[in-house]
Amino acid sequence: MIEAHRAVPLPLIRTALTTEAEEVAALHHRARSTYYPDGLPEDGTDWPARWREAIGRPDGTVLCAVRDGRLAGIASFRVPDGGPAHTVKLFQFHVEPDLWGSGIGSALHRACAEQWRADGHRGAVLDVHAGNHRARRFYARHGWSPDPLHPPAPDDHHLHLRWSVPAGSPGDGAGNEPH
Repeated sequence: MIEAHRAVPLPLIRTALTTEAEEVAALHHRARSTYYPDGLPEDGTDWPARWREAIGRPDGTVLCAVRDGRLAGIASFRVPDGGPAHTVKLFQFHVEPDLWGSGIGSALHRACAEQWRADGHRGAVLDVHAGNHRARRFYARHGWSPDPLHPPAPDDHHLHLRWSVPAGSPGDGAGNEPH
């Protein structure tokens, strides 16, 4: 018997609301917890407050992916302080772990790319935790590569990646679904 594949609906991608900061912080915590083998280190950061600040920044954007009325992914980006106006930094990018492989990450990445292109950015940068192999594979499949301007030091916990924002038609730079 041939198994029929069920179509999975694309998520709604929209700007996050400051009233969602607690929910965004909780998703952020769940996603980050997956790549720390000894548990997520507590550094005293008030993440809901940090997310309220990020969502409310006039010079930044926090997108969220919503599927079936549930927050499914988040992306936070802006031109970094002192950075070139044509380069945007992806500060946070997380998908709800139980939704990995469902297309949320690619849809959210595509929405980021479309926004960056609309804002006139030519490039994007990010830092990825060196031990987060899933995220590193995701970014590689979407065309991100090591940033030659910021090679990692031997004791770095993060890798610096760079991506060229495609000109012209919308798209995410890759056609395959990573998560």
